[in-house]
Amino acid sequence: MTIILLAIPMFLLFLAIEAISYKYLPDDDELGYELRDTATSLSMGIGSRIWGLLWDVAALLGLSAAYALSPLRIDMGHWYSWVALFVLEDLCYYCFHRASHRVRLFWASHVVHHSSQRYNFSTALRQEWTGLGTFVFWVPLALLGFPVWAIYLEQSVSLLYQFFLHTERVRTLPAPVEYVMNTPSHHRVHHGVNKQYLDKNYAGILIVWDRLFGTFEPEVDRPRYGITKQLSTYNPFRVGFHEWYAIGHDVRHATRLRDRVGHVLRPPGWTPAPVTSAAVAA
Repeated sequence: MTIILLAIPMFLLFLAIEAISYKYLPDDDELGYELRDTATSLSMGIGSRIWGLLWDVAALLGLSAAYALSPLRIDMGHWYSWVALFVLEDLCYYCFHRASHRVRLFWASHVVHHSSQRYNFSTALRQEWTGLGTFVFWVPLALLGFPVWAIYLEQSVSLLYQFFLHTERVRTLPAPVEYVMNTPSHHRVHHGVNKQYLDKNYAGILIVWDRLFGTFEPEVDRPRYGITKQLSTYNPFRVGFHEWYAIGHDVRHATRLRDRVGHVLRPPGWTPAPVTSAAVAA
């Protein structure tokens, strides 16, 4: 992820430009920036790069092992190899992102990115500190014979693109773009906690995956941002680990093995059926 590290000055520049724009071009329908919220987002971003070194090593080893085991090799000297990688990597990201919302084990990390009740470029930098194991969603690319360096490069392109989705300053783009590409409007929906917006628009770059798999929702009502149980803290450690603590609490207090597994692998918000006397007798 060297490209992402090199892009940090650009991220901070656009963050400053957006923040200044609210001063001179205010909009009552947009939330803008709040100092404590922005400081938390930046703290989470810095922490994600520090902790991320561990997960990056694990991911590199895992992808490299998959590539070494595969008999396939794709020559990246052809333009169509890059087109194929772009499309397939974006599909892998869609699968990863959808699982991050539908499997509580992955949500415990990803919830950090959704925890801000504001939506601006600093929100894009609010990243998790615990991302171990998520590289498995990109293992199919290595098994297909795509070199690991090319996979990382395409991931970086995707992350760079997604940074610019985190803004309220851009309303909508021309209709053909909105139909094919992920846009700020589509991604605002993804960050919304309005009932109709929950678990929608998982796209990275191409919104076509959501249209194909039935998870697309257009932006109609103004989104309310954050998570269904909003945090009342700006403490980076509580933001980073609160869902892990909640999982531990639920697992400890569960009375059945299947419920313990459910608290880890079921969707966020899942609760087990109550234990009835008939079930106990059985």
